[in-house]
Amino acid sequence: MEIVTSWMQKEIEQGIEQGEQKIVKKLVKRRFNNIDSALESRIDSLSLEQIENLADAIFDFQSLEDLINWLDQQN
Repeated sequence: MEIVTSWMQKEIEQGIEQGEQKIVKKLVKRRFNNIDSALESRIDSLSLEQIENLADAIFDFQSLEDLINWLDQQN
């Protein structure tokens, strides 16, 4: 039986969050033909729940302005 300590669990969760951020940023860049570093930083600062919500919302965005508006509502 493998024992997962709390710090190991935290590292696993951090890895999952970073992986999801990477995937969502890739989707955003593909959808809008790249984004600037300021928007990329804003995405990096999102919580895991917000990243998951963004992954769903991106398919509804018609323009980069929609993404910016969505990010503005997350604060």
